[in-house]
Amino acid sequence: MNRCITLSFILLLSLNFYGQRKPKINKNKKAVIASVDSKSQVLTELSDKIWSFEEVAFQETQSSQVLADYATSQGFTVKKGVAEIPTAIVAEYGSGRPIIGILGEFDALPGLSQKAVPTKEPRNEGGAGHGCGHNLFGVASLGAAVAIKELIEAGQLKGTVRFYGTPAEEKYFGKLWMIRSGLFDDVDVVMDWHPGAETEADVQSSLALVDFMVEFYGQAAHAAGDPWNGRSASDALELYTSGINFLREHVKPTVRIHYHIQDAGKVVNVVPDYSRLWVRVRDTKRDGMKKVWKQVEKMAEGAAIMANVDYKISLISGVHEVLVNRAGGARLQKNLEYLGDITYTPEEEIFAKKIQEATGKEQVGLDAKINPLKDTKENPGGGSTDVGDVSFVVPVVRLSATTAPKDTPWHSWAVVACGGMSIGHKGMLYAAKALSMTMVDLFEDNRLREEIRKEFLERKGDYVYKGIVPEGPPPIGN
Repeated sequence: MNRCITLSFILLLSLNFYGQRKPKINKNKKAVIASVDSKSQVLTELSDKIWSFEEVAFQETQSSQVLADYATSQGFTVKKGVAEIPTAIVAEYGSGRPIIGILGEFDALPGLSQKAVPTKEPRNEGGAGHGCGHNLFGVASLGAAVAIKELIEAGQLKGTVRFYGTPAEEKYFGKLWMIRSGLFDDVDVVMDWHPGAETEADVQSSLALVDFMVEFYGQAAHAAGDPWNGRSASDALELYTSGINFLREHVKPTVRIHYHIQDAGKVVNVVPDYSRLWVRVRDTKRDGMKKVWKQVEKMAEGAAIMANVDYKISLISGVHEVLVNRAGGARLQKNLEYLGDITYTPEEEIFAKKIQEATGKEQVGLDAKINPLKDTKENPGGGSTDVGDVSFVVPVVRLSATTAPKDTPWHSWAVVACGGMSIGHKGMLYAAKALSMTMVDLFEDNRLREEIRKEFLERKGDYVYKGIVPEGPPPIGN
């Protein structure tokens, strides 16, 4: 008898503890979870199609089309070719406020084509691949938007849901032109996510960035017969890159400087009369980035003087750091805690460890546990994104979801491999659920929207947003 009472007491404690960790959710959140589950097969098929297309910046014709077609089939009003970008789309359903947006990317990276296997094996030698998981990104976001659309259609939510299909994040930052076209001006809150190696409400910023092209123009001559008649554009390029590399010692640790030599001459027996390199400067804040950017630009003139050649600098584009929103992140965190950890099969864990073995990492498998909401770091590491610019126009709430093993090198074949199989698919579907649950909160809770807006205005301060983008249309076809 006493044993039965003790077991019952333990069971009661366990249920209470479980109840604390697994709070109840309302019927609308249950509905969006069910919506994503019911469409898991079609969402996975969409993702695999985009994964197989391997389309790079501003060339995502097929990827954009399948997303647009699916949105149309689900009752959205779809506008294609917005902001003078043929592959940019906006899909909308509903009317009135609030207007809740969600971002979706779908461009691949050059040279990363890969089969869905845990060893390096290209599908198409020299082709592109989704080394940042963008085949998962756009599909999960659209899946979340569809789940919300169904609630609006049923009269359970009031307002407008808007999906933004945003091209060229990896190279030219297509959102800059979409912002310039006013496509975000009337939105209350925007949701965003990104594939990653862990699952969390993302309350970290990113690095501000600028891209510019430097070209040197000299005089061709025979490299042996009369080199004194030549003025080498390649010499200028080498002097310039040497200057950049010497500068690295004298910038703050948060600064990153990259360059890609695109043209340094064609043959060895001709003094090159033309050279070109793409230069990128980053820092944690746009002000720090701008200071280094202007110094690196000035150095191009010095290199041109030393080589006795002419030079030209052309702005490509640049992005702001992400403006964090912890109020939105805290609500997203609660939804993650309800959903709990992603679970994996033994086969998926084996695949993950083989990826780690192939990339020289400790074989610890996948990490999808839900940790407490992190503090926001003053100096974040990591990369850059044009989501930063959106976050200076409208509040953005962000998510990271596990789609690859712990410590996987990003922008690599290993991420492509995971994005084409069940590890990536599980993270994608999880993201769609977490995003749509948080969007339910945004539609239902006016006070939450006000808190998010208040924090947005406080963090932005008196700064007036101006995009780092050249005049004229986007560089389509470049």
